Amino acid sequence: MAGVVLDPKGRNVLVARRVHGRFSGRREFPGGKVEPGESRWECLARELAEEVGIRIEKARPLIRLRHRYLEREIDLDIWRVESFSGEAKGCEGQPIEWLPLEDLDPSSFLPANERVITALRLPARYLITPEPRGDARAFLDRLAQRVDRGFDLVQLRAKTIENEDDLLRLARSARAICEDAGARLLVNASPALALRSGADGVHLDSKRLFDLADGPARSCAADIEALDELRDKGALIAASCHDEREIDLSKTLRCDFAVAGPVHRTATHPEASILGWQGFTALVRRACMPIFALGGLEEKDIPLAHGYGAQGVAAIRAFWEG
Repeated sequence: MAGVVLDPKGRNVLVARRVHGRFSGRREFPGGKVEPGESRWECLARELAEEVGIRIEKARPLIRLRHRYLEREIDLDIWRVESFSGEAKGCEGQPIEWLPLEDLDPSSFLPANERVITALRLPARYLITPEPRGDARAFLDRLAQRVDRGFDLVQLRAKTIENEDDLLRLARSARAICEDAGARLLVNASPALALRSGADGVHLDSKRLFDLADGPARSCAADIEALDELRDKGALIAASCHDEREIDLSKTLRCDFAVAGPVHRTATHPEASILGWQGFTALVRRACMPIFALGGLEEKDIPLAHGYGAQGVAAIRAFWEG
């Protein structure tokens, strides 16, 4: 168990430095091993009290993953601590510091923490746009309204636009709107087009996921190169997943996060196989990356999704029309 402790404004994160052992000098989030008979909450509360002298008031699951070191594999259960009492200090002689969220450098942390930092930087809502049918200006105006309402992670989904120049033009306009509002835009298209658009990342649908991971290298060379360029720029790489195979492909392509579903039956895809929360949780545990839950979910379902290991909720209609 470990806790990512945020200051009252949610801008700075409490981190400690190891003073002994193989990773001496590396940063980590405070925590420790679960003792027999302890619940997850009890362990987290005990460890944070013993290590940094604080008492948890409000916390929720952030991400759960497995990581293999040379000698063993560990099961990491990371919680986001949003409120606490007491003054943080290194109770066991370890140096501690408060670092701005944007300054967290994964290379200075224990190796298992890269995904934790990714999860910490992602919101709990992922807005997926509907198809931009009809008036493009009306579509862009609605997008502007949505990001002004605080939706700061957006996927532009425009599969009905077959002309690449038209899609590129729309993506660039959407990118400008999101940038002005401080939101990040991912384009559901080829990595090459996402790169040309200046978007903050690319979202790979199932077909593109298979093509890039399993397709002939020659036919996918430009997109694979673009994917590497996006990654080098710090852009986000995301994927849509419905089963274990697609989760594994997203890991092969080193995606930053994924969307898994449908959790419930939806009006738009009534024929799709339903995961349910049990199936969703199984994919979360296999993925070892942040996963948004999709399918028949609304903003009110976010706390429930957190309980099943989700980063949050992705939605089209509930977020676009709500």
